[in-house]
Amino acid sequence: MLNIRTIAVLSVLALTACAPRLAQPQLGPDGQPIPVAYTIDQREASQIPLRVQGQINQLRANIGLTPLMLNPQLSASTVAHSQDMAAQNRAWHFGSDGSSPLDRAKRQGYFGGIIGENISESYENDIQTLNAWMQTRDTRDIIMDPTATQLGIGWYQEPSKKIWWTLVTGN
Repeated sequence: MLNIRTIAVLSVLALTACAPRLAQPQLGPDGQPIPVAYTIDQREASQIPLRVQGQINQLRANIGLTPLMLNPQLSASTVAHSQDMAAQNRAWHFGSDGSSPLDRAKRQGYFGGIIGENISESYENDIQTLNAWMQTRDTRDIIMDPTATQLGIGWYQEPSKKIWWTLVTGN
């Protein structure tokens, strides 16, 4: 009888060892879970501009502002700047050639006015990044400017999953 119980207990222990383990989140120095890096695949890449435009236009509509239209020239300038920031390894508003947001927009064939440019270096997705911009007055004012009519959104994701985001509004 003892042998059967011993075999049963050993069998349960062996099966427990084979059970899949639930992944425990990796914790940072502050004891909080480290977020999982967001990956932009082809499907996401096609959805991001419309999703950002939709979120911004909903925010603008809440306070009676006109919607922003996606502008391909502004978006091309934001993609180029995101790649340039990654190459420089710093988030800032000047291109490696000293260019401004207006200079970069003109290079892409946009000849309207530029309201402003928001940039970010993060591992967060587009909506988390937009939320962060909306939490700070300077970046929120660029998105919510009543004279803005155009929007460009672009990014560059490094192999490490770090994302360099750029948003430009114009009129």
